[in-house]
Amino acid sequence: MTRIAIIGGGISGLTAAFALEEHRRAGAVEYTLYESSPRLGGVLHTEHIQGCIVEAGPDSFISEKPWAADLCRTLGLGDQLIGSNDADRKTYILVRGRLIPMPDGLMFLVPTKILPTALSPLFSRATKLRMAQECFHPPRAAEADESVASLVERHYGEEMVHRLADPLLSGVYGGEAASLSVRAVLPRLAEMERTHGSLGRAMLAARKKRPPAANQPPLFTSLKNGMQQLVDTLVPRLHPSSLVTNAPVQAIQPEAGGWTVQVHPDARSSRLKSDRFDAVILAAPAHAAAQLLSISSPELSAELAAIGYSSSITVGLGYNRDVRQSLPPGFGFLVPRSEGKRLLASTFVHNKFPHRAPEDRALLRCFFAGSNAENIWQLPGDAIIAVVRNELQQILGLRAAPLFARVYKWKSAMAQYSVGHLDRLDRIERLRQQLPALALAGNGYRGIGVPDCIRSGREAVKQILNL
Repeated sequence: MTRIAIIGGGISGLTAAFALEEHRRAGAVEYTLYESSPRLGGVLHTEHIQGCIVEAGPDSFISEKPWAADLCRTLGLGDQLIGSNDADRKTYILVRGRLIPMPDGLMFLVPTKILPTALSPLFSRATKLRMAQECFHPPRAAEADESVASLVERHYGEEMVHRLADPLLSGVYGGEAASLSVRAVLPRLAEMERTHGSLGRAMLAARKKRPPAANQPPLFTSLKNGMQQLVDTLVPRLHPSSLVTNAPVQAIQPEAGGWTVQVHPDARSSRLKSDRFDAVILAAPAHAAAQLLSISSPELSAELAAIGYSSSITVGLGYNRDVRQSLPPGFGFLVPRSEGKRLLASTFVHNKFPHRAPEDRALLRCFFAGSNAENIWQLPGDAIIAVVRNELQQILGLRAAPLFARVYKWKSAMAQYSVGHLDRLDRIERLRQQLPALALAGNGYRGIGVPDCIRSGREAVKQILNL
């Protein structure tokens, strides 16, 4: 019987365990999942407060990527999937203290409708002229990777980077457009520049091939009872004795074609317990995987350690009916770094998804990441809430005290795909193949969203079992 260790109990590790469960029941595989914390599910964590569904981590996933919705349907949660209220979708950008709606027709940072963009106060005349000239941009095959900022600035100018690309990417990756790899983060744009030259012309051509708007899925998908509903449904499908929490793995060593895994079986004990496995799936963050591999493969460890991570803070706030009626319509707002605020984004959750708040409640979700999060990390929760309230007052004129407020901190949780990331992944793969029966999974490699993590967990199992 093949014995497999899974290190990490977030959604990547849990998906790997679920993929192995069928083989376990057939008597072909035995697995043990080790999670260092007391709970499984990682950043998928939901609280129910005064009738509101408050997400501590991600509130949804991109509908275009099928792996999360497919897993939900496999678990019998198909009827629990809900789409975002795209008919009410409107996002604002803070510019010189004013909330300016993003113009209609923007797709992946690319303007595709002339009139809404031309009339929008979001961009200066000079930037609008650059947009008009962009349709003549010649095809260009990049010789090397570059930042998202570099590509966007080449086509539309610096203002487009600061007012649109950077705040959008900050909300997703917690990073900056100037450091994120365009090939890893927005490969579609790099390919469009290679084939069409003009991003605008390429996007218009792609739009003609898309189904009518009425047949398109919503942009975002979530679960009626919150994202933790996925974890709460998945975990009972796994073998209980195969799941070990409060068990930080201290070391792994290749031995006789397999692996020895050393674990603290009890947080109160200093003793290490060693166990032998035929294979290991490392579903921990890349920096944690790097530590575990530092002795068995210093080269692989160094490459993994070079994948940067950003910390984030999410603050959920509930308000009464008066606040709900006073807020602007739409999904929320983004804050460019040039505005000098600490807050990077705020979502009007009651507008974005159905079933998230009663009709007499407003639910806001505020977000800090990167250096903005690090600068307030040591503050107590009340002080962080005070920062949020002060900036919401400046931006929205919101002076009311919240009915409730919750602060959630995620240390080094968001992988940063810096320039050269895909080349680094190639080196990581070559080094991984030199070790026996080792697979990597998680948000550090080929996608940070929930669907990508689910896909990575499944693919890790296929690697290990040679499927």
